[in-house]
Amino acid sequence: MTSTAQKSAMALIVAAGNGTRAGGGLPKQYRRIGGEAVIARAFDALADHPDIAGVHIVIGADQEEMLAAALDGRQPASVSPGGATRRDSVLAGLRAIAAHGAPEAVLIHDAARPFLPAAVIDRLLGALETQPGAVPTLAVVDTLVRSEDGALGDTVPREGLARVQTPQAFRFNAILAAHQNWPEAHEATDDAQVARMAGLVVAAVPGDPMLEKLTHEADFAAAEQRLAAGLIPRTAMGFDVHAFTEGDHVMLCGLKIPHTQALAGHSDADVGLHALTDALLGTIADGDIGSHFPPSDARWKGADSGKFLEHAVSLVAAKGGVIDHVDITIMCEAPKIGPHRDAMRQRVADLLRLPLHRVSVKATTTEKLGFTGRGEGMAAQAIASVRMPDA
Repeated sequence: MTSTAQKSAMALIVAAGNGTRAGGGLPKQYRRIGGEAVIARAFDALADHPDIAGVHIVIGADQEEMLAAALDGRQPASVSPGGATRRDSVLAGLRAIAAHGAPEAVLIHDAARPFLPAAVIDRLLGALETQPGAVPTLAVVDTLVRSEDGALGDTVPREGLARVQTPQAFRFNAILAAHQNWPEAHEATDDAQVARMAGLVVAAVPGDPMLEKLTHEADFAAAEQRLAAGLIPRTAMGFDVHAFTEGDHVMLCGLKIPHTQALAGHSDADVGLHALTDALLGTIADGDIGSHFPPSDARWKGADSGKFLEHAVSLVAAKGGVIDHVDITIMCEAPKIGPHRDAMRQRVADLLRLPLHRVSVKATTTEKLGFTGRGEGMAAQAIASVRMPDA
């Protein structure tokens, strides 16, 4: 397809919501499924389409850091703040796009619909060749009834009814004018309603069940199961050793633990995080911690080992991997690990962006045997279980 509209189409992702009904402690667009943030999956689907020139994102107040973490290096064409309502946010996004030069067409998409097939984009852009607007729809197949006070009422005929999805595609100047002329006292359910009120014809094209919106926790669980069907398990182990030296504390699993000695190393010598970093790198067969952060590089002198672990996490996510569980065993005679175990688990869980129940930290002595038994140093081993695409 080679229409002018298709060659100069922009995408607008609406991601200004703060809703946490789906759980997870984050706005749903920034939660991760299959190792990738929801908004990152939506972004990729649009940015990777050959007929879309760029992706603009509208975000909520103080969401800049969340967006940067979610996109993980992806570069949107531009980012702008949203408004009090979805319609306000869309209008703000359209104006921001226009400020950089109005395109022929725009696709307005909800960030919470991460699984966007390229074929739906093709159908939308194809419809814009003859119509000013187009939306993807699905037929209503369930019986519809009115309900009041928990009791069923009359059946509603479903003939002629359809479920509307996003992205919704429009000729840019037409939808911008429609939004600018919308009466402020009213709220619109979607952009197609705004377009129709302005007298624009909006075509319906076949949508896709994959475009279901993620709203509740059950939706995220179903999305994880859908993605898991194409993943295979991998397990890898990491091991690290550091000798004791003069000092008054050791770094273990990201925590500063008081002790009569310190651990010697080029970085902060955190044996627990070093072992876990190597385990994660092993799951993707990408070398070891020394190949990514060589001790000969002055940049890593005294470095926080949490940064090493976060780097490994980002590499696993970039390959589509999902971290299922990690287990760290610390080997030493002292200090005692028990009093700090729960805090260590929480710190590791935070670094991995995992729930606490998927992180294990334990400790053992070597019964006075070997270098750890003699109090000459400390060791740790870690095992990481992930699921990866079979590619």
